Amino acid sequence: MAPQKIALLTDSCADLSPRLAAENHIYIVPLRILCADGEYSDGVDIHSADIYRRLKAGELPQTSLPSAESAGAVLKEIRDEGYDGVIAVMLSSGLSGTYNLIRLIAEESGDAFPIRVFDSVSGSLGQGLTVLQLAEDIRKGMDWETLVGRRAPQLIANTFPFFSVDTLEYLMKGGRIGKVTATAGTLLQIKPIITFAPDGQLQSIAKVRGRNQVMDKLVSMTVDRCGGHRTYNLAIANGGAPAEMETLRQKLTAALPDYNHIWDGEIDGTLSVYIGDGVLGAAVQVLD
Repeated sequence: MAPQKIALLTDSCADLSPRLAAENHIYIVPLRILCADGEYSDGVDIHSADIYRRLKAGELPQTSLPSAESAGAVLKEIRDEGYDGVIAVMLSSGLSGTYNLIRLIAEESGDAFPIRVFDSVSGSLGQGLTVLQLAEDIRKGMDWETLVGRRAPQLIANTFPFFSVDTLEYLMKGGRIGKVTATAGTLLQIKPIITFAPDGQLQSIAKVRGRNQVMDKLVSMTVDRCGGHRTYNLAIANGGAPAEMETLRQKLTAALPDYNHIWDGEIDGTLSVYIGDGVLGAAVQVLD
């Protein structure tokens, strides 16, 4: 029998604020961050500001997928709350083993407690947008078969996030950049724009000079991806650049005023290890 009461699960890389997660009944499994002085849980006892401080001090933390215990504990909590099925949307398998971990746990649980696990092929905004729209679909009464058979795959395929990073240094050091060449661009204030490649790795798709051009480029790429579509969600994010995110919000909503929702988030600790601070992001999710 198809589950009637459906829970949503994601990981700390979806960049959902505690408020957004709570309002939408979204459960979160934290990734782990291994620092010089011990192991932390992303979004629980370590946050992006801590990571920026460590990076500036010359430390390069390591990231690790959630522990099977923490994932199991969240799934137990979901069952105890009376849900009878879970839709999980996890960080890109091109960047992390988190998706595979949850998939294996789901396989072990069998049909007694259905868990459908999706690779977001994305992270941050892209991942968060998908989970938030699914929460709205569940509220509106969309059934399990439609959600897992059609809606989730459609949202994942039609969600397009773009990020500016101040430097490619950490992505290079962390080995997380598949298709990017680091340029000697620092002196010229060259800022790369990155997105997720079809295989879920990060790729650099544009370079601009200076912060103002960064915002305009993020907006123009989002507008291009939206194309002639009339129904869409938007999202913006920042890592250590909240004031600039508000300027980006104004520019984006002026260019694409007919959005259903615009959500915002702060880049989490795990992704901050690889992209540093001074990050801005914009995304569009096409719904029609």
